[in-house]
Amino acid sequence: MSSSLITGGRLVGRAGPGGEPEVIRDGALYQEDGIILAVGPRAELASRYQPDEVIGGDGMVVLPGFINAHHHLGLTPFQMGIPDLPLEMWIGARLAMRAVDPYLDTLYSAFEMIASGITTVQHLHGHMFLPPDRWTDTFEAVLRAYRDVGMRVSFSSGIVEQDRLVLAEEDFLATLSAELRDRVRALPGSDRVPVVDQLQAAYGDLVHRWGGGSEPRVSIQLAPQNLHWCSDAALRAIKEASDRDGAAMHMHLVESPYQKEYARRRTGGTAVAHLAELGLLGPSMTLGHAVWLTEDDIEQVAASGTFICHNASSNLRLRSGIAPLNQFLERGVKVAIGIDEAGINEDRDMLQELRMVLNLHRVPGVESPAPDPRAVFQMATEHGALTTGFGATIGVLEPGRSADLTLLDWDSVAAPHLAPEVGVVDAILHRARSAAVRTVLVAGEPIYRDGRFTRVDQEAALAELSASLRGPRSELEMDRGRLADELVPRIKSFLSGWSWEGSDPFYRVNAKS
Repeated sequence: MSSSLITGGRLVGRAGPGGEPEVIRDGALYQEDGIILAVGPRAELASRYQPDEVIGGDGMVVLPGFINAHHHLGLTPFQMGIPDLPLEMWIGARLAMRAVDPYLDTLYSAFEMIASGITTVQHLHGHMFLPPDRWTDTFEAVLRAYRDVGMRVSFSSGIVEQDRLVLAEEDFLATLSAELRDRVRALPGSDRVPVVDQLQAAYGDLVHRWGGGSEPRVSIQLAPQNLHWCSDAALRAIKEASDRDGAAMHMHLVESPYQKEYARRRTGGTAVAHLAELGLLGPSMTLGHAVWLTEDDIEQVAASGTFICHNASSNLRLRSGIAPLNQFLERGVKVAIGIDEAGINEDRDMLQELRMVLNLHRVPGVESPAPDPRAVFQMATEHGALTTGFGATIGVLEPGRSADLTLLDWDSVAAPHLAPEVGVVDAILHRARSAAVRTVLVAGEPIYRDGRFTRVDQEAALAELSASLRGPRSELEMDRGRLADELVPRIKSFLSGWSWEGSDPFYRVNAKS
């Protein structure tokens, strides 16, 4: 048995709108074997328990570990030479990305996340252009990286059986020359693999190897990648697996106005209404992005208990729009925060992303809505936790929860002066930087202390990653790059013929005028 007493001049147990944050001055929590047994005044807990170790101190703020509820990879597309194009063109341009060692790539992004206070990540992998004989080794490498660094991960790999490259792909292919069409169809990947076999490789086999409590910091989820990437039959099969196993689902949805128009053409209505008809809405489903929902959609999401993951930076970078976060919150939707491929600063800094969310949704006008800092904090902790396979075991500091937490240096937030009436949560949302993160614990274990990772040699891993990419591109990578160069302008031309007049959301910031 291992135990520790984690102390701070300020301890934030939880925070959310509609009440004062649970803040204990000179607070502490006591944990044994990764489970919080007590939270309270430091003097009281110090007299009651005899821990193996005392962590923290007067100058620290103790917080629940942050949850990045939507993440994909390590080296960003921009680092690989892919500019921030509009989403549909950007997906085509990504064909030019180089192959990267998945273990080292995952460690790279894990280092950035942990250093900004993130303890749990929802890793949404993609295998749609990966040869099937490489799926298993890739999934295993990603999960090993998280296990080795000590991070908690909810993992899924997106099921894609159609329209891999662009919306309404068969219509798009008809616009290409026969030679270019053949090159696209020759791309390896998921569309040639039946959904039942994809589910087995990307879910069932992983549950068998990593589930059942054998890896307590790993949870395996399901990911129907998006409406245009899945037929109704595929969505039903994924829902059946979710119902059978009680597994959560995470699905990209109406990220762009073109996806909204695709749903109208396919279903005659909205994507949300179609998912409702198929029975996919509910507390087991998280909708990623959800930028272009209608008012009726939001009401349906709220009534069904469906979660939304808000990816503010990604939506801005890829010109997808601004999600109606204030309306989500007003209607009681539980919202998480995801940094996606990378944040606005081309990194995985959760504190920066919190500040982005806090300020982006301040609608002009003296009576217009704006997010409450406590609500944004809750999105990155308690509500983010509910979208992962760990649910109510993380995201709040209280007895019975896992001891996943982050310690920040308060002086770096408050110096040289901070008025005493400023609340702790408000101060963190407005002023904290990732440089203030001193210690990160997962299941009571310090995995990051004073700028150093305790389990993995960061310097050696990054040096190996850098060295692996110094050589020239392979012939396959060169071919993919040339194909991307030819396809991107054609994707732009194809979608320029799509009209989405009348599809403007009710959220006025997104109106085309």
